[in-house]
Amino acid sequence: MKILVLSDVESKGLWDYYQPGKLAGYDLILSCGDLSPHYLSFIETFANVPVLYVHGNHDEKYAEYPPEGCFCIEDDIYVHNGVRILGLGGSMRYRPGAHQYSEREMARRVRRLWWKLKRHKGFDILLTHAPAAEFHAGDDLCHRGFGVFRTLLEKYAPKYFIHGHVHMNYGLKTPRLSMLGDTVVINGYRIFEFEYDDPQIVQRAEQIRENL
Repeated sequence: MKILVLSDVESKGLWDYYQPGKLAGYDLILSCGDLSPHYLSFIETFANVPVLYVHGNHDEKYAEYPPEGCFCIEDDIYVHNGVRILGLGGSMRYRPGAHQYSEREMARRVRRLWWKLKRHKGFDILLTHAPAAEFHAGDDLCHRGFGVFRTLLEKYAPKYFIHGHVHMNYGLKTPRLSMLGDTVVINGYRIFEFEYDDPQIVQRAEQIRENL
């Protein structure tokens, strides 16, 4: 299963300079947030595959202009071709506004998922906007990660944890791939594609973990 990940910054190659066929071959598209709803609607129209998204901390406009044809999987588990995807959007609360949470508020969201987690027997992909605490995260309040994400990863050991929010041009030396326990961590900034069952992505992540 070929997956396309989008986050934070719209790809000009997929929007401004789109050419027919650029979105061919994908089976699933995942958005980690902070993208124009019109961009996601455009992607969904030409990809003709499910586009799943969670909210970023700058996505208040989604309340008025939700991405057409796309599926919001906040606080839910979406199953695609047998792959279970858990969505938890938003960032650490650093100002008034939507899609921001304290650690306690995020933990409460996770507790409310207990029945869905039990019914689905866990999940294979954790899709978020924010990173996990002290991993791919920044030092400022806005870009800190959530400790409860690490708890989820330790308990359920999903195959992938995909997040955005920490832009790879921030100078933080944030790697695109790494490992946290047995989970491949992907920073979805701008655009990233991978094959779900490709062993090479695990090998690449393992190499980066060894060098951290």
